[in-house]
Amino acid sequence: MDLEALRQLAEPAGWALLADLPAYDEKQSLALGTALRQAGFAPELVSAALTQSRLRARATGKFGDLAADMLFTPDGLEQATRLSVAARHAHRFRSAGVRVVADLGCGIGADALALAGMALDVVAVERDPVTALVAAVNLRQFPEARVVAGDALDPDVLRDVLAGTSTGPVDGVWADPARRTSRGRLHRLEDYSPAVADLLALRSRVPALGMKLGPGIAHRDLPGDALVQWLSVAGDVLEADLWFGDLAPEGTGRGAVVVGRDGRATTLLDPGDPTGPITPAPSGPGASGGAAVGRYVFEPDGAIIRAGLVHRLAELLDARLLDPTIAFLTGDRLPADDDTGRCVAAFRVLDVMPYSLKRLRSYLRERRIGTLEIKKRGWDLDPARLRQQLALRGTASGTIILTRVAGEHRVVVVERVDPPAPA
Repeated sequence: MDLEALRQLAEPAGWALLADLPAYDEKQSLALGTALRQAGFAPELVSAALTQSRLRARATGKFGDLAADMLFTPDGLEQATRLSVAARHAHRFRSAGVRVVADLGCGIGADALALAGMALDVVAVERDPVTALVAAVNLRQFPEARVVAGDALDPDVLRDVLAGTSTGPVDGVWADPARRTSRGRLHRLEDYSPAVADLLALRSRVPALGMKLGPGIAHRDLPGDALVQWLSVAGDVLEADLWFGDLAPEGTGRGAVVVGRDGRATTLLDPGDPTGPITPAPSGPGASGGAAVGRYVFEPDGAIIRAGLVHRLAELLDARLLDPTIAFLTGDRLPADDDTGRCVAAFRVLDVMPYSLKRLRSYLRERRIGTLEIKKRGWDLDPARLRQQLALRGTASGTIILTRVAGEHRVVVVERVDPPAPA
């Protein structure tokens, strides 16, 4: 993305051009670009404006109506924290009594926006000059926020950043190290930019440190003095957040924050050493000696699975694992409240059978199932190929779970159950 074209776009004339553009329509973008150039606008400015129009349309999912007043880069938008999640980060800083936050690797400024929106002073640092300009434009309404273009861990830059603002020195640090390059996603923490180990070293200078990492981080790679929370929104696991010092009043451990479509959240925590072993959930027919598959099957939210908290969920549901190696729970009662219900997808069990293609095809045809949802775990089978083999016909819909039950492959025929209504 051209730095000079973005500078022109941020000027009043460029901003007015961007504001006057119609809603983005890919089919009309070529003709619109031609018309704007014929009207006398510089080709570079037209290209930048149309790119921003396209990115703004994509950004509404993360930023809502605010996207129409922001600038973006493609990579910056891809990696940016959605605004509702950034507000959760900012609230933790504010609740800890932090006043001045250094946002290291601020990207396009999503977290800095949320921090400044909660009346915190922010010093945001971004190494890429184009992205730094975008962040400065996005933060222009907040005089208490400033953007520094430079390497966040360069000693001279860091010294200036930690000096803070007129309010005082930095007393909280937020870091969102880059986890992607032009070649794809990075998996080793030492390859992140800035490197995670270098960011963790800042705890000796600013104990109140928060950090956003990818949700796939292994438990063995976690620092033992952290509160680590895997966060999901509407079923999508987005990130693993590390909290230290006053930002972790709960103490150390592994936790999950499950945010439903209604914006409400349920938090589970396993206190202690976050690198410690996962406590297994109970499995088998249970103490009562009931059936291996209960009246319901529960699929835990991905954040709970990542955090190793299936056993905590089993306690809340009075449930057990279908198989010791697979994260499907089964039990005889639905969640008692919306907090627990938010943590699972619930299914009422209609039938259980050993797998046989011929028998399953006959079963579904008898019930005129033409649309089939297939969920699987612990079974090396391609759902698309299975649908083809089933040759489904009919107007009804259904759901099956392909999994192991006490070590044996089973087909569990189910129907979805709506979660409890919010209290």
